[in-house]
Amino acid sequence: MREPLILGFDTSAAHCAAALLCGKQCLAARQEEMTRGQAERLMPLLEDLLSEAGANWRDLARIGVGIGPGNFTGVRIGVSAARGLALSLKIPAIGVSSLEAAAHASQGPVLAAIAAPRARGYFEGYRLARPVELQLCEIAELPVDWAEPGLTCIGSAAEDAAAALGATVSPAAFPPAEGIARIAALRELIPGLRPAPLYLQPADAAPPSDPPPVILD
Repeated sequence: MREPLILGFDTSAAHCAAALLCGKQCLAARQEEMTRGQAERLMPLLEDLLSEAGANWRDLARIGVGIGPGNFTGVRIGVSAARGLALSLKIPAIGVSSLEAAAHASQGPVLAAIAAPRARGYFEGYRLARPVELQLCEIAELPVDWAEPGLTCIGSAAEDAAAALGATVSPAAFPPAEGIARIAALRELIPGLRPAPLYLQPADAAPPSDPPPVILD
């Protein structure tokens, strides 16, 4: 009997990405670059992924989903899909941040750096002498005291961050969706906890003129 299957997917950046794990083995993975259209493409991509691995929805034991920070609409698409699938399949869904996925399985002091609009980035430190909490910063104004010997920057804004801090650049150990799936496989489950979007700034759009809908939880 094979180990439980873990599905990870992410639409928080300019891509639609998914990976299917069985234990430590990645059975199948897809990543399609796109700036829009994730809502229409996500479910067919997941169906294709399962078919490629010879699996179906009922074989899944867990779902991992990227919760951002990232594109406002993309984050909502992924989180909504994960919560809907978890409810229908009666399996847990685990939210994983883009920065945590980028830094997963890294060694030494690491600054995870994900590009954000208007020359900014999302940053979070791992194993740093001076803790760096998750935050949104101007890349040109990164605090100099983030620099330390052996610092490595990982993520889509890694090159700019490394140049500002005198650090080195390293690729992530896994693509985004696979990193998400691997973290979801290891994470301790908390009963009743559902994935939720991780936003560090308001949506980059004008607010609607109509009153907001009432959300029933």
